[in-house]
Amino acid sequence: MFSKILVTLALSSAALATVFVTAPVAATTYTAGQPAVVTWQDSGAAPTLAQFGPAKISIYAGNAQQQTLLQAINASIDVSQVSTITFTPDPTIGPNSNEYFIRFESLSLKDATQPQFPALAFSAKFTLSGMSGTFSAAVQSQINGQSTAPLASQTAASTVAAASTTPAATTAASLTTSKKASSTGSSAPTATSAKSGAMTVRAGWAAAALGALVGVTMF
Repeated sequence: MFSKILVTLALSSAALATVFVTAPVAATTYTAGQPAVVTWQDSGAAPTLAQFGPAKISIYAGNAQQQTLLQAINASIDVSQVSTITFTPDPTIGPNSNEYFIRFESLSLKDATQPQFPALAFSAKFTLSGMSGTFSAAVQSQINGQSTAPLASQTAASTVAAASTTPAATTAASLTTSKKASSTGSSAPTATSAKSGAMTVRAGWAAAALGALVGVTMF
């Protein structure tokens, strides 16, 4: 099982980050043990992907104030230089569920209003199948509290998030990695529709506003 470090986050009205996740989307289903691809692009809003810079990409579950890291995908990847990454979902991190989401954590950019926290970006919540694990009581409690969670805005103009579902999209720039990780807290996403997996995320560990597929945040 994964080690766990829960971090309670304060809500804030930080500036929006710009990593716009194009996969996974709400309709995405990845299968444990099989290659999965996360893709992203610049949302066109400030800060730029170059400013977001190197980021840690991981699979999380939780709500706006508390999130648990279930699997580390890549510890450091420059989102302005690479736009796709391949990983293999670990079947032991949880059960078959649509409560998973990808979180991007900038290693250089800080939250505009709370500089003690890094800028964050999220994908829409997606499904993992072929899983053999279970959510701990703490993780399930966080999921149950998603009404206070952070949102997935699904508008390209809106901002932030990242991921992709096409395993074939592995290029020289793609990175393949898979491993479980410890956990940490921050804002999370919510499933929306199959149209877009991008979610609006506020830069920083604090929760972002909830949003829907049309640019309204949701979770």
